[in-house]
Amino acid sequence: MNGRKLTLEAGAADRRRAIRDIVASRPIGSQAELAEVLLDRGHAVTQATISRDIAELGLIKVTRGDRHVYMSTDDLAPRPMGRASSDERLRRILADIPVRVGRSGLVLLLTGTPGTAGTIAQAIDESTLTEQEGTLAGDNTLLVLFADDSRLEGWLERFQLIQAQSSAEVSP
Repeated sequence: MNGRKLTLEAGAADRRRAIRDIVASRPIGSQAELAEVLLDRGHAVTQATISRDIAELGLIKVTRGDRHVYMSTDDLAPRPMGRASSDERLRRILADIPVRVGRSGLVLLLTGTPGTAGTIAQAIDESTLTEQEGTLAGDNTLLVLFADDSRLEGWLERFQLIQAQSSAEVSP
């Protein structure tokens, strides 16, 4: 029994490595499409297995051109080397993920696509945007907390500038 369990776990690790390679190298828009490519690589899978693997790997769907494709959050942008490059990471993430901003008192509510709030929160926390007290991320919704109005206003102005720069980079 233990030998079979180890073989199954090794198979799952190999399959997940293959999935990471596939979504990094080509646009995959559906679980059925991913299953076909996996089958071509020798991995016979069910939809339930693919669904679990996608969740385990933390893959998200992002808009690329006119379709939605799976992507690893690690592939959205490289890890920053320091504060200066971290604004670039946030800029590139905002180019890939549309974000709406709302406000309630001293809290900003940022809403992105499903599964992206943690990535956006981390990019904000690593950026030169430091006026916030903290961030709290759910699935697609992120709260940014402030101590006073002036900090919130200054932060929001700089965030919108970074967001506008990211939009300009994507435009033809």
